[in-house]
Amino acid sequence: MEHNGWDRYYPRPQLRRNSFFPLNHGWTLNGRPIEVPWPPQAPLSRWEGAVGDELRYQTNVTLPEKFLPDGFRALLHFGAVDQVTEVFVNGTSVIRHEGGYLPFSEDITDVLRAGENCLEVAAVDTLSHDYPYGKQHRRPHGMWYTPVSGIWQPVWLEAVPARDRIRAVRFTPDLTGVSVSVEADGAEYRLTVPLEDGTELTAAGTGDPVRLELPEPHLWTPDDPYLYTMKIATSTDQVESYFALRTVSTKEQGGHTRLYLNGEPVFLHGVLDQGYFHDGLFLPKGPEEYERDVLRMKELGFNTLRKHIKVEPEAFYYACDRLGMLVVQDMVNSGAYHYIRDTVIPNFVSKKRGDLGRGGSEKRRTFFERHCLDTVAHLQNHPCIVGWTIFNEGWGQYDSDRIYRLLKETDRSRFFISASGWFAQRESDVQSEHIYFKSRVLEGDRPGQFLLLSECGGFSRRVEGHVARERKNYGYGARARSEEELSDRIRAMYEDMVLPSIPNGLCGCIYTQLSDVEGETNGLYTYDRAVRKVSAGVIKNLAERVMGALLGLTP
Repeated sequence: MEHNGWDRYYPRPQLRRNSFFPLNHGWTLNGRPIEVPWPPQAPLSRWEGAVGDELRYQTNVTLPEKFLPDGFRALLHFGAVDQVTEVFVNGTSVIRHEGGYLPFSEDITDVLRAGENCLEVAAVDTLSHDYPYGKQHRRPHGMWYTPVSGIWQPVWLEAVPARDRIRAVRFTPDLTGVSVSVEADGAEYRLTVPLEDGTELTAAGTGDPVRLELPEPHLWTPDDPYLYTMKIATSTDQVESYFALRTVSTKEQGGHTRLYLNGEPVFLHGVLDQGYFHDGLFLPKGPEEYERDVLRMKELGFNTLRKHIKVEPEAFYYACDRLGMLVVQDMVNSGAYHYIRDTVIPNFVSKKRGDLGRGGSEKRRTFFERHCLDTVAHLQNHPCIVGWTIFNEGWGQYDSDRIYRLLKETDRSRFFISASGWFAQRESDVQSEHIYFKSRVLEGDRPGQFLLLSECGGFSRRVEGHVARERKNYGYGARARSEEELSDRIRAMYEDMVLPSIPNGLCGCIYTQLSDVEGETNGLYTYDRAVRKVSAGVIKNLAERVMGALLGLTP
């Protein structure tokens, strides 16, 4: 059996057990062979044929000997399936799930047979705007990309004890320790944290959170991304996890609200990251590709990725945790987008507009809010994530003040951008600006909100032999013809807009974007990541100048 990188990677690094059985092989889709976990639209899936609305997957599974001991249950996991899913085991329906970006699982023990078992997945993907869909489009063009249908993350099994199972853990860190909440069916559990001096810190609990004070606390930063490991055990179960000590806060300085990491001023010097890959679309060839993207950006001096309208497999966030990359995580857009209303008017007429009373169908609104809450719950333990974006550029925006309050109540340890780019209402932690086609000095003028240039640049450079589309390439402004020209344009933008805005309260800049995506040729790398399109020296120097400007403000 040929294995891929996803077979060797445990999909849930913050709740790791010894039992792990990948189910990424032997699948058919609508009667034809397909390589899972890639979506059928991706070259890596090797699937041939037109992708319709209805997708029927099938594979046969024989559990390894001794995989399921007495007193244990089998959980079937899916990383993500787009959009509406029903799962059958040996002809019995075991899961119904809606939405295409978050994981789901179910106990299938009672329908398993000795020997071979038939696993079927029926997915329906109509690109309904009632569900989050991001930039997927049936006719890819401009900022709209190839849609992703069906299974697009790993499928796997694990064996778990029938009683006293560890179901979830939540870490709430600060600068001296961490509070740990463990969901374990009411059972007593024990925590063990190895320390740098070779000793161990231990504690026990049942239901209430357990507080651990760390001797000589080692803080997490992008330059020193230190992770503490932890073992959590009950009488029947044991998992491995990790956490980090870091805080995100704001305070007033020099008449402006400033952003702080671990009590020290920080500038979110970052890029937009849309998570598309030339061969796998939503999913790269292996988890190591996330590490390579993070290291590519750190090599250029960046410390932040804005994960744009997509939720990634946990492999991405784990790479950012380990390698020291801050993440601003977007919620995934749903609802209708209108080019004139949501893009032309705010760019050329006015960025002010109310958002009450909009939002599409009741189902869309209900699902969007539930999906936002589930996204926070799913990712909240990752120290790399420092902030969340709720709405982007007016797309599907409604009741943003209320939704800000709803989400802020669930996570007060991070900042929330209620409206990224424009159409800001009253409540937000961030004054967010998107500036393309021009440069201007910005001013932080909303009390209690720090200023973030959350999109800018997007200058196009086409590299022959490394473009996904020969015609209708897309970017902002006239096309750069060389590495030097593109680097000079970025440098001029920083000198004209970013650097002079820092004394006025600017706390971050997100350049568009990490790599080209299909017809968009405005990346720092080509779509295949084979060519860096800018001068590393020029871009790293900008990072040094940004940090120098920030430190120059510190009393």
